[in-house]
Amino acid sequence: MNPMQTISSTALAERFQRHQTDLIDVRTPLEFSEVHIEGSHNIPLDTLDVAQVLASREGAGDDPVYLICRSGARSQRACDRLIETGFSQVINVEGGVMAWEAAGLPVTRGDQVISLERQVRIAAGSLVLLGAGLGQFVHSGFFFVSAFVGAGLVFAGLTDSCAMGLLLAKMPWNQKGVCSSR
Repeated sequence: MNPMQTISSTALAERFQRHQTDLIDVRTPLEFSEVHIEGSHNIPLDTLDVAQVLASREGAGDDPVYLICRSGARSQRACDRLIETGFSQVINVEGGVMAWEAAGLPVTRGDQVISLERQVRIAAGSLVLLGAGLGQFVHSGFFFVSAFVGAGLVFAGLTDSCAMGLLLAKMPWNQKGVCSSR
């Protein structure tokens, strides 16, 4: 039996009203600083480990750990990772912060940033354009750059993982320091 479950944004908000709930946001620190749910704390997916989660849950006992990201995909991977390491109650927030906002639930806003998804589209589009331009005007071997990026995008779509996104998440402009709203 898979111990990972899901919860809707509205059900989580109701739970928040009843008692303190451990909500971990696995987006990048920059995304978290732009908009997050009050009471959540940020442990980015690329740095998520059991020790961090246990430290963040001090005093939580056997309460479930709730994970959220922008849309639910990264938090799903975080749930899978925690389940593999032995966590018994892991709950993914369906639709992520986007669904939370769409439900009209309160968020804390900071500085406006370019989302990681948009950064990936900008980088991929730029590389395709560069490869096509260089392939046309310099050497036909440069068309390989466009083909490589296209293959990477297909792979990302099929596996729901994005190497370019993980790389961009580590860039200095996406690092603001891990923060918490607690």
